[in-house]
Amino acid sequence: MNRRLRKALVVTTAITAGLLMTACQNEDVDDNASAASSSSSSPAASAKGAEAVASGTGKGVSGSFKNGKVTHLAPGKYIVSVPGRTDQAFFISEDTKIWGAGGICGDAKGQSATECTEAELEAAAKKGAVSADVEMKDGAAVSVTEQPAGEQPGSAGQPGSAEGVAEGKGVNGTWFGNVSYLAPGKYTVSDIKGVEQAFFVSEDTEIWGAGDICGDAEGQSATECTEAELERAARKGVGAEVTLSNGIATRIVEDA
Repeated sequence: MNRRLRKALVVTTAITAGLLMTACQNEDVDDNASAASSSSSSPAASAKGAEAVASGTGKGVSGSFKNGKVTHLAPGKYIVSVPGRTDQAFFISEDTKIWGAGGICGDAKGQSATECTEAELEAAAKKGAVSADVEMKDGAAVSVTEQPAGEQPGSAGQPGSAEGVAEGKGVNGTWFGNVSYLAPGKYTVSDIKGVEQAFFVSEDTEIWGAGDICGDAEGQSATECTEAELERAARKGVGAEVTLSNGIATRIVEDA
């Protein structure tokens, strides 16, 4: 009888220990799962995840993103969306040039873009997407240039609209005045009376700089420039002589 009691006691003790161990293991699994769920759903974890996506997406990317929509992602980080292309995240650095045309900063009726601060870009991008061209190098914006309101769809008749550009079709002659950027490949030249003439730039257009478009202001002769260099200068405004043939510039010579 005593031998049977001792054997029963040993079996009961072993079963109890096994049940306790299983319960503890289940409790540990539940606690770990709960902690993982809490971590993945916390705001801090979400923010950290967004930051990782942003840094990974824009890292090392270089190129031009024309006619894009810029939106705010996180402090110093944005996304540019261009039709037909994948959304691209990018960073703003201390060297980024930000040019406004009334939305980010500046005056929408101004003849040239206004340099803005990153705080002004952030404020504008938080309100809604900002229409802009973004030049990017190694994932950081070299420049963010807001598109004037006249370049937006449905604004025909305003300075910089498609209607205004069409007026330059077939025009011939030479204009002396301030050249301003209108849209990709399109510009205006205003004479001393303030009358603006829209024109196009083609692959055959000769562009000569004297320090502002390109080249050296102290040089003895003009330097041949690229259309990209003309665009950068014209966004600020640059004095030049423009010769047109059928609405297309055959020659643009910067005022020395």
